[in-house]
Amino acid sequence: MAHYYLNLINGYGFTPDQEGEDFPDLDAARERAKESVRSILSDEIKSAGLINLRGRIDIADHRGAVVTTLPFRDAIELKLDDSPPEREAK
Repeated sequence: MAHYYLNLINGYGFTPDQEGEDFPDLDAARERAKESVRSILSDEIKSAGLINLRGRIDIADHRGAVVTTLPFRDAIELKLDDSPPEREAK
């Protein structure tokens, strides 16, 4: 298990993950980051009718070094027309 921190950077500023969490690997941490982004976007849609994709989550290791970044836009699939989706919904 590895300890990672999911630090949020968006239009409101920088929100550090004070506690972090243990994950089996970096892919699992990235999946949790995707879930977090989707929850944030869902809350913004409900409260303000807004989808702001300019944020990101920096995933940092136990030393605080950023090992990967998840831009908000990479956490969702945005369909704007009637064309078929490019991938299956999960």
